[in-house]
Amino acid sequence: MSRKRPKLDPRPPLPTPMSAATEDMIRRFHSPLIPPGRCGSVHVHHVSAPLPVVWSLVCRFDRPQSYKRFIRTCHLRKGDGGVGSEREVRVVTGLPARSSTERLDTLDDERHVFSFSIVGGDHRLANYRSTTTLHRDDEATVVVESYVVDVPEGSTEEETHIFTDTIVGCNLKSLAQVAGRMACSAPPTA
Repeated sequence: MSRKRPKLDPRPPLPTPMSAATEDMIRRFHSPLIPPGRCGSVHVHHVSAPLPVVWSLVCRFDRPQSYKRFIRTCHLRKGDGGVGSEREVRVVTGLPARSSTERLDTLDDERHVFSFSIVGGDHRLANYRSTTTLHRDDEATVVVESYVVDVPEGSTEEETHIFTDTIVGCNLKSLAQVAGRMACSAPPTA
């Protein structure tokens, strides 16, 4: 007699505890259905810098290397940095990739929503799509980043999660450091 495997929720697990504002952002922008053969995750990071400072880094599609330490260079292949633009990024040595071609899908300065898709390159992140949102919560800027990506042939979902979560986590920590330094060096406002 064969046993059926339990059906798992196909959405990324939500981190806890969270404020109502963070839960709302996740519900609105970070809860994709994840079909078989794909995986995804949601990361929540508190940044001790004003939202405009953090957004000034996140929204620059043409300069991801300003806080993403795994990116060596970036140049726009198509467009002016707005929605539909494509960039070619070269990654630092030591990663299992050399380059990635990425398309800007969403850039909403009012709601602070940024999303992009990987559309080419020599790496294992096929059909990768990332969404990043920002909002204020008490004295911090809350950055929520989610992704969905194919599980490559020969890899497990867990291996794909570990690799991708490590990259996203490092990027968010670096974003917090760079934004924090920028906030400290900004002239005081009257």
